Amino acid sequence: QAQLVESGGGLVQPGGSLRLSCAGSRFTLGVYAIGWFRQAPGKDREGVSCISSGNTTNYADSVKGRFSISRDNDKNTVYLQMNSLKPEDTAVYYCAARRGYYFQCPSGYDYWGQGTQVTVSS
Repeated sequence: QAQLVESGGGLVQPGGSLRLSCAGSRFTLGVYAIGWFRQAPGKDREGVSCISSGNTTNYADSVKGRFSISRDNDKNTVYLQMNSLKPEDTAVYYCAARRGYYFQCPSGYDYWGQGTQVTVSS
C-alpha cells in the first residue's frame, strides 16, 4: 500500500528551525506534486507550500521568506525547511501527493500522510 510518511517535527523555541521530511513508500515522489499543509487546534487546515513534479514552488504569504520546500529524488523525499519559527507556526503538518502537475501545483491531492506535530514555544 502506497504511503506518505512525515517526520522531523518536535518542540522548538521561537526563532528556531526544523526540517520536515515527507518520504514515499511505494511512491516515486519525483512524478508527483507534493504539498505541505498544517492544522492548528480549532483552526481549518491551510496550505503552507507545494512543489510541482517539475519543481515549481509556491508558498503561503505567512511563511514566505522563512520556509523552503525541496525534493531529493534519489532519497524519494520532499523536505520543508522551516526557519525563524513563530508560535503561530504551531500545528500538525501534513504532506500530500498528486501525480503529474509538472508546471504548477494542483488544487487537490489524492494521498495524505498521518502528520507530524510542530510546537513552537519558549
